[in-house]
Amino acid sequence: MGVVATLGLWAAGAADLPDNAFPRVVAATVVTAVGGTIELSGNAGGLAESDAGLTVIPLSVTLAGALVLAAGFLRPLRHRAVAGAGELAGWAVRIAALWLVALLALALAASQTFSLSLRDLGEDALGDLGDLFGISPEVGFTTHIPATLFFGLLWLAGVLVLALLVSRGAPLPGRLLRFQESVRPAAYAMVALLLAYVVLGVVIGLVVAATRGHAAETFAVILLGLPNLAWLALTIGLGATWNGRVDGPFGLPMPQVLDEVLRGREAAELNLGTLAEHDGRVWWLVAVDAVLLLAAAFVMARRSPARIRAWQHSVHMAVALALTVLMICLVGRTSAHYGLSVLGIGDLGGDLGGELFLRPEVWGAIGLALLWGLVTGLLGGLPAKRVRHRGEVPPRVEG
Repeated sequence: MGVVATLGLWAAGAADLPDNAFPRVVAATVVTAVGGTIELSGNAGGLAESDAGLTVIPLSVTLAGALVLAAGFLRPLRHRAVAGAGELAGWAVRIAALWLVALLALALAASQTFSLSLRDLGEDALGDLGDLFGISPEVGFTTHIPATLFFGLLWLAGVLVLALLVSRGAPLPGRLLRFQESVRPAAYAMVALLLAYVVLGVVIGLVVAATRGHAAETFAVILLGLPNLAWLALTIGLGATWNGRVDGPFGLPMPQVLDEVLRGREAAELNLGTLAEHDGRVWWLVAVDAVLLLAAAFVMARRSPARIRAWQHSVHMAVALALTVLMICLVGRTSAHYGLSVLGIGDLGGDLGGELFLRPEVWGAIGLALLWGLVTGLLGGLPAKRVRHRGEVPPRVEG
């Protein structure tokens, strides 16, 4: 996770931050990637007022950490048919102990304060006031350690449980074996779906970097927030709506069409309709969703026992996709704001402020996911009846 965060921030230009702040920004990025809480602070003196806040999860860093931790957890358990709950809990506790130590070290390191120049804000009046009264605003960030440790441990537990659900070769306690026929194929299919969108996003990003320039910025997006964009596209292709706004100097590390829709003084809806008004190619998201969801449904059905009926595949796919979309809605929220006022010049929410937020309409997205899951689960499961399922022994032919 540290390597991915370091490379992504370096590509974004964070290595040039003053006061040797780069390592601390890397630590803060890793902390936010696992659900930790970073608190922004500002101090502009008695003659000024400042306000800032940031909520975002760099999901590229999150995904890298999840894949590495899951692989490390499953490696000693491979080639086992059944494992006791105590043994699994023992391995999980060992990993959790090391994880908490590392997370505590990162949380303690993720703290920094920067000094700002009022003239850099582009307002001559503020610059003159700053020189006259000696005003030098400071902004910084610190980590809320208890919340970081709690959510980091919760994130680790989710990763380990999901690893057990997805891996066909991982052992389960005897009492849970009856659930693996319905849960494991669906969980595997959803993880494969999410990774397929990430891979597709990487390919598109590399093409953009090679043909349109801005390679450093593109690699920064790939290494820090590619799943944020790829999984957003998945939900929009389903027909979901996100509400958002971009105001002030904030910019979104995503296609220009999204910034065009969201930039303005009021909140805007982000969906297929609003995006198509700016670029008709957005309708291809529907086709991509249809193809990849059918493929995921086929994979799920093929990994399921042959006795599972078509309507059961449909229900399993609907529930799994709804839970997946809910997860995307929870981790894909973005919010950032800042403001500065000096002697009444400027406004915490006005010209010297900025705001960015992106929030989903959760229940509508889940409802659409259930509908898509029912249809694609049924259609994708039908051709799986004609192929041999995983683990199935072919019938013996009498000579």
